[in-house]
Amino acid sequence: MDTLHFTFFIWLVGIAGGLLGAMTGLGGGVIIIPVLTLLFGVDIRYAMGASLISVIATSSGAASVFVREGFSNIRAGMFLEMATTAGAIIGALLTAMFAPALIAVIFGLILLFSAYLSLNPPADRVDRLPDSFTARFRMNGSYPTAEGKKEYSVHNVTGGFSLMFAAGALSGLLGIGSGAMKVLAMDRVMRMPFKVSTTTSNFMIGVTAAASAGIYIARGYIEPPLVMPVILGVLPGSMLGAFILRKAPSKKLRMVFAFAILALGLEMLYKGFTGRF
Repeated sequence: MDTLHFTFFIWLVGIAGGLLGAMTGLGGGVIIIPVLTLLFGVDIRYAMGASLISVIATSSGAASVFVREGFSNIRAGMFLEMATTAGAIIGALLTAMFAPALIAVIFGLILLFSAYLSLNPPADRVDRLPDSFTARFRMNGSYPTAEGKKEYSVHNVTGGFSLMFAAGALSGLLGIGSGAMKVLAMDRVMRMPFKVSTTTSNFMIGVTAAASAGIYIARGYIEPPLVMPVILGVLPGSMLGAFILRKAPSKKLRMVFAFAILALGLEMLYKGFTGRF
């Protein structure tokens, strides 16, 4: 494959990653890394470097829309970023200590977990029970719906904070936004509405990725010829994903996304266990 065709196909991969990453809050890395490594034969560490930069682009493209529309919980997101940023730096430092095959196995498991979350989205909840910690830091909020603004309360911040540290470590280690664990922490532990969890995850993943991207750059894992077409695809893809998330139900798209990353996750596990990385 010549350079022009390779760049074009990588651009398409970036669009797909940005689109699905913005709609689900999982970050585009869960699509970009497996496709680059399995279909194009890119070394997994360089694919992870490109993914980290693309995650920053995904967050920048989608988060502005979600913040403007009033979906993202900025106070909760900034508080939880203290945990994810610390975890991301530690995870990035550990990257060189793991063999590529082991990273592939870990990543495959994360993909399977992400597929499970996509196939089992919890229903939106409106919870007005008081919580002293979140009330003190004013983390409770509201988000727009077809019927108007709905209020919600945030709970169990300490449990969510602990999971966010683990999410950050996975982000640095695997080169992804680790949106799966962020959505899990906010939606199922902190009991925030699903759309708020998804959009706040989009807001957070860029900061988490930026915390570890510097270490990847220092180690030479960021290749501009690979990163540039990914970014140029991710930006319009994430903007389109943000538009779709706001305007349309995503049940069918969730199923397509879940089965796609399920297949990619199984392939990553197979190649990781057989040592083909």
